[in-house]
Amino acid sequence: MAERALVLFDDAVAADFQPFTLTRPAGELLFGAFLQRHRAERVLRTRCIGHLAGEHLAAFDEPGAVRVLAPPVVARAAAVVYLSARAVPAWSAALPTVGPAVLTIGGEPCGWVAPPGTAPPPEFLRSPASAAPENVARHELGGLLLRQLWELVSLSEAQLARDIEAVAPPARPPAPPAGVHVLGKAPLVVGRNVSIDPQVVLDTRHGPIWLDNGVVVHAFTHLCGPAYVGPGSVLLGGQVEGCTIGPLCKVHGQVEASVLLGYDNKAHDGFLGHAYLGRWVNLGAMTTNSDLKNNYRPVDIWTPSGMRGTGEIKMGCFIGDHVKTGIGTLINTGTVIGAGSMIYGSALPPRYVPAFSWGSGEELVTYELEKFLEGAAAAMARRQIALTEPERLQLTAAWKLERSPS
Repeated sequence: MAERALVLFDDAVAADFQPFTLTRPAGELLFGAFLQRHRAERVLRTRCIGHLAGEHLAAFDEPGAVRVLAPPVVARAAAVVYLSARAVPAWSAALPTVGPAVLTIGGEPCGWVAPPGTAPPPEFLRSPASAAPENVARHELGGLLLRQLWELVSLSEAQLARDIEAVAPPARPPAPPAGVHVLGKAPLVVGRNVSIDPQVVLDTRHGPIWLDNGVVVHAFTHLCGPAYVGPGSVLLGGQVEGCTIGPLCKVHGQVEASVLLGYDNKAHDGFLGHAYLGRWVNLGAMTTNSDLKNNYRPVDIWTPSGMRGTGEIKMGCFIGDHVKTGIGTLINTGTVIGAGSMIYGSALPPRYVPAFSWGSGEELVTYELEKFLEGAAAAMARRQIALTEPERLQLTAAWKLERSPS
């Protein structure tokens, strides 16, 4: 069978996964132990060559990611697999040997196998479920389709367990260093050059744990599975359970059922629960979010189409890329904070903070573009990473989309 390429597309549902899709394609979001792109590549054994996403993401060029392809979709010389960025194919999934074919999960269309010289109908890429032709063969992948933003949190722990068990070696690693306590019998995956201090508990009684390459776990950390800790991340102590932590994060305190996309700093005390953090988020000391209402009713959150009920009793906050909070910041249940915002002070911010906001409580003003870019570059430089010109252009496009006068 000829080699095929993979393209992930943000359909109308994925495009509304705000605040994150203002600054990145949905295929570059973490769910379970993998970026959506990385899992699709591994499961389908096909290299991703790019994303189809909003025009404001045309300059997206994050190191390690794949770029956004210029529209329109055109026929390519090689066969291409188009897959919705919110598709989570089962680890047992396989592609059909011939196309064209509509890919489905649970019977719902979510992708298209295009033979050389062909492409899916443009309307299919916006709404696969309603635009899939009836006369094209269908092929079931199994797995699940993310339908709501909050499922990136509410379904993450179950996907973590599936992902880690799918890639876990058949045997556990050698005995841990002296003073490290391992509980339970679920898989424990330890990458290269992982450092674990004495007085660390790795608790697999509720699910598997994966410590990726270069992870450092300091004393007095209790890490409870299912959990994934990405390359170069540091756990500085505290109770961390049911979490996905991306690369080069610093985490301390009580963190529960949360996702940190990467390069995030939560290095101090404070509670983070049932939350999703984009890249380059810095939480000031004692920043704490609520993930449970006092009346124990389901949590509502802001979406681009208005407030929506999640049906979840526990649901924390969704914090976009490059957000910073001041010391002692309190964040209410179900709060959405748009990318590039600076939040501080003793007053609770509103349940929805527009992107590139600056201020305390309800008193928010626009974070000026050049000042934001200067702050972002300074924060990245602390990790010896430069803000590239494509990243600057993409963040500028996002700022203009959200903040320029109409």
